[in-house]
Amino acid sequence: MSLEPDCKNRVPTRTLNVSCTDCSLNPICLPVAVKEKELEELDSIIKRSRPMKKGEHLFRASDPFASIYAVRSGTIKTYSVTEDGEEQVTGFYLPGEVLGIDGISTNFHSNSAKALETAAVCEIPFDKLEFLSAKIPTLQRHFFQLMSREIQADQQLIMLLSKKSAEERIAALLLSISSRHGKRGLSPSRFRLPMSRNDIGNFLGLAVETVSRVFTRLQKQEIILVDGKEVEILNMHELCHMSNGMDDENLKTA
Repeated sequence: MSLEPDCKNRVPTRTLNVSCTDCSLNPICLPVAVKEKELEELDSIIKRSRPMKKGEHLFRASDPFASIYAVRSGTIKTYSVTEDGEEQVTGFYLPGEVLGIDGISTNFHSNSAKALETAAVCEIPFDKLEFLSAKIPTLQRHFFQLMSREIQADQQLIMLLSKKSAEERIAALLLSISSRHGKRGLSPSRFRLPMSRNDIGNFLGLAVETVSRVFTRLQKQEIILVDGKEVEILNMHELCHMSNGMDDENLKTA
């Protein structure tokens, strides 16, 4: 799901025959942990299915856990359902990011995952990944790092929701998206927010009206420029200051 606001174009949908070797997300996905000669082994266990349509589920809560998934294109939202039947957004995952780890401990997924737009994923069967990780220690270590980031992300979200004002929460969200776009070699200052204002509010613990007011206020202050779902950060320094220096490296807003 995951921020590094340094405070100082988009990936096209890929065909199904793409390999880890020629994928532009290679430097930030699981292949970053393996050498070129080992890449073919990793690539051999990965399944690439047809693109998902907007609103289509990758998995649902209580589904048996069998695989983890790396996003190739588009954005995936994870969410849980409360006892009252209300949806609670738990994360947004961008290209190059891995999800589905929630099912490892119980062998069942605790969250549901749904495409926010047309999306494509790489499915990595967990039993085969375990076997391959035993042969490639660097892959195992990288996977442990992914799990550690999930834990850190949950801790960051708790801090965000318990201490931050509406402006600080939204600033942290924008900085998260900015940083993660930068890691993919895309513009950190101009990007599209695929999630709705309602999803943003749900994730950040804010009313949708509050989200809209904060975006309007930031635009009037010339900190950001908003055109529908398109956002341009005009004053990165002020946005970093507004986030109060929170370390958002692992915020799953991915």
